[in-house]
Amino acid sequence: MKASVIRLLRAAPLLIVLPAAMFVSVLALALTDFWWMIFGRRRIDTDTLPDTRSASLVIPNWNGRDLLERFLPSWVAAIAGHPGSEIIIVDNGSSDGSAEWVRANYPQVQVLALPENLGFGGGSNAGFREARNDIVVLLNSDMRVEPDFLAPLLAGFTDESVFAVSCQIFLGDQTKRREETGLTEGWWQDGALRVGHREDSAVNRLFPCLYGGGGSCAFDRRKLLSLGGFDELLAPFYLEDTDLGFMAWKRGWKVLYQPASIVHHEHRGTIGRSFSTDYIEGVLQKNFILFTWKNIHEWDKLAGSFFFALAGSVVSAWSGESRGRVGARGVLRATRQLREAMRSRWRARSMAMISDTEVLLRSRPAIFRDRFSAMDKAPARPRVLFVSPYPICPPTHGGGVFMYYTLRELAQHCEVHAIVMLDYESQRAANEELRAFCRSVEFVVHRNDRNPHLASITPHAVHEFYTPEIEWLIQRQILLHEIDVLQLEYTALGQYARRFRRVVCALFEHDVYFQSIGRSLPFMRGPIQRVKARFEYIRAIRFELSLLPLCDEVQVCTLENKNYLEGFLPNLAPRIDAGLRAGVDTSLYAYPGGPRRPKTMLFLGSFRHIPNQVALEWFTREVLPLVLETIPDARLLVAGSDPPPRHAFRDPNNAIDLLGFVEDIQPLLAACAVFICPIRSGSGVRVKLLEAFASGIPVVSTTLGAEGLARRDREFCALADDPRAFADSVIRVLEDSEFASEMACRARREVETNWDMGVITARLVERYRGLISEKRSFAGTPPTPAQQRLPDLQSQ
Repeated sequence: MKASVIRLLRAAPLLIVLPAAMFVSVLALALTDFWWMIFGRRRIDTDTLPDTRSASLVIPNWNGRDLLERFLPSWVAAIAGHPGSEIIIVDNGSSDGSAEWVRANYPQVQVLALPENLGFGGGSNAGFREARNDIVVLLNSDMRVEPDFLAPLLAGFTDESVFAVSCQIFLGDQTKRREETGLTEGWWQDGALRVGHREDSAVNRLFPCLYGGGGSCAFDRRKLLSLGGFDELLAPFYLEDTDLGFMAWKRGWKVLYQPASIVHHEHRGTIGRSFSTDYIEGVLQKNFILFTWKNIHEWDKLAGSFFFALAGSVVSAWSGESRGRVGARGVLRATRQLREAMRSRWRARSMAMISDTEVLLRSRPAIFRDRFSAMDKAPARPRVLFVSPYPICPPTHGGGVFMYYTLRELAQHCEVHAIVMLDYESQRAANEELRAFCRSVEFVVHRNDRNPHLASITPHAVHEFYTPEIEWLIQRQILLHEIDVLQLEYTALGQYARRFRRVVCALFEHDVYFQSIGRSLPFMRGPIQRVKARFEYIRAIRFELSLLPLCDEVQVCTLENKNYLEGFLPNLAPRIDAGLRAGVDTSLYAYPGGPRRPKTMLFLGSFRHIPNQVALEWFTREVLPLVLETIPDARLLVAGSDPPPRHAFRDPNNAIDLLGFVEDIQPLLAACAVFICPIRSGSGVRVKLLEAFASGIPVVSTTLGAEGLARRDREFCALADDPRAFADSVIRVLEDSEFASEMACRARREVETNWDMGVITARLVERYRGLISEKRSFAGTPPTPAQQRLPDLQSQ
């Protein structure tokens, strides 16, 4: 506490000045935008394809003779197979004899000796202007290159819209974590651009990235110079390459990562040896602010950056500086360069053709495919990426059954790729079965160690399944496998839905989440559980109704689910479909089963699912005693994982057999006399009823339990909602075999006609084809680079 008070008192003068400085900055940037809207104009030049037969390697150097002695031989060897290529050493006023050593030992290497140190950006710009080739490759002086690194870089300039191609970076010290890889990404968070490098060996071809690393990247020289090169606003170092990449994307160009071009970074550069840690951190803070003032033209983002800068300054004054958080000193340092920031902002606006939001989208793999890739309007075998939040094999729960049979049938019509989340590594072996019919399968062991804050607006079930790894996998697979349809399972995975222009995004709501919670409210025990459930309901309805419009296709189990959602989202009605996903493979169920054991009732369900707990408790307390009054020797068999302890039930007749998890339920379905479904909450279709219908076992259910499957009592199953009526229906089925057999026969025909997975998956594929054709006909053929910019230009 004492240290915090001392820090706060020392920072007090800066905090007093800070609001005024920020007000002046806001006003200056607003005036810049106002005057630009009146007098500014966008500069649109015709893009040309560079000559990729040769390249100019530009290496800035400052007192790095030892590095040149080590790595210059690898640079010379790398250009040997590319006639016309050159190496330019930009000597930034070195005092260690670097320039003289190069001239004496490598006369074929050009030395551009500057009288003073212009910094990394200034020295690089001088080298760019001196280069004679269309492609310039910028390397750090502590970078060793593979002999064949240049050819893949040059091959990356595939069309006139490619601005830069970045190398794959390995560290010279293999024992260290790869903090930089060349596969860069960026996102907007807490009022600032956040950037990082991602390591992923599965990325084995040209791939989008946010920016090319300043010391390991090839640039189209003409485009680079048209953007002004590295901006002196960000001197003396850091973020110049990020700024350049962001500007290139805003211009409508592409920045790509080439994993086949490999360089090795020794991390012995001059910055860390020449400047203190505090100074470097101060420069980073200043430059992140200046980057925002220059490049962020959407005022909601800009306003957020000022808010977080002010809040971060106060927090830093109390608790101390922290990496990634802006402090008052950083803001005031940036304010000293406000005039230069205004000029850079004007220039950046004049060259920007797309929005800030679109830049951050386009540099992500999935949106990159959606915006730039050539796509067939009617693919013979659509490529589907199927994402499940749960293990699929063995299909022991309702959703697992639907997903397993859908995947098997879908693979006959489509090229299917799957991402499956596992609870434990031990589940991987069983789910390897999916490789038999899926083109590729990725497994992620689901770990979420953070509990959501009680006041969070994100539903608990959604928070539970958020992981950056899944987000990245979806993005990566869509591009690498040229996916046509992204199929997400369960509401919780709706958080990964994206609004694509030409890729179809579909979500299967196994149950309507907020409806399911709402129906469970009357059965919550205790005031605390009821309050928590009501809050979860509010969070769920907010989340679900805001996410569904992002999807091109919302699949639900039943017409009742469809009508319920349409009551909240009437404009979404054409995109909500029932009858495309919920079903079983009827050929796998022996009909009519038997011989059946008289007087046996079967309850099936996982007790991790609360509606099953509520259902069995109600049946054993209210219904079973009435059945036993008439049939004293009747037996109730309970099958399902995680069963409650025996003492949780009233069972004076010892009539309940708790079987626990049963791997194969078909023998039970074939042998028991009646299947009971006393469900009183939840949403969607009960797969156990479909399996019971297919197996020929007569069913007694609540109206809610059979929702979507049976609407009239005794047509496909007996329907009853109060204990007496439910017990009477069970007794009649047990005592009247002819009645039970006829009802089961009708149920089997209903499943074969309307719920067989082969039939409904064929309809699903046709729906996919229709959506693909509709989206791509509307979007048209892939536009030229100039055309790609015009829609965003009009929307700004």
